[in-house]
Amino acid sequence: MINQLRRRVTIQKSTKIKNSEGAFTTVWTDVATIWAGIKPLRGREYFQAAAVQAENTVRFHIRYRKGIEPAMRILYDSRIFDIQSVIDVNERHKEIELMCKEVDA
Repeated sequence: MINQLRRRVTIQKSTKIKNSEGAFTTVWTDVATIWAGIKPLRGREYFQAAAVQAENTVRFHIRYRKGIEPAMRILYDSRIFDIQSVIDVNERHKEIELMCKEVDA
């Protein structure tokens, strides 16, 4: 799968910043812009609070990189994906699968 890394994505992490009024705000900062392979897994609609919600799960493949964790997110083509799990494929430190859910902006 490594040879199919054709999409440019940005990995971001959140930071809490205290504003002048003492309230905390979440700010997303770029960790890295890298090449990735993308494979949509499923699309699902469900009802929540009397409104139809769309859920899109996507698998991103990237080269192995330390420090990637589920609290991070991916930006791809003006879309946002929350990282749900980080899988070191075969525990060989060669590639990582990131299971993500798309976020409605």
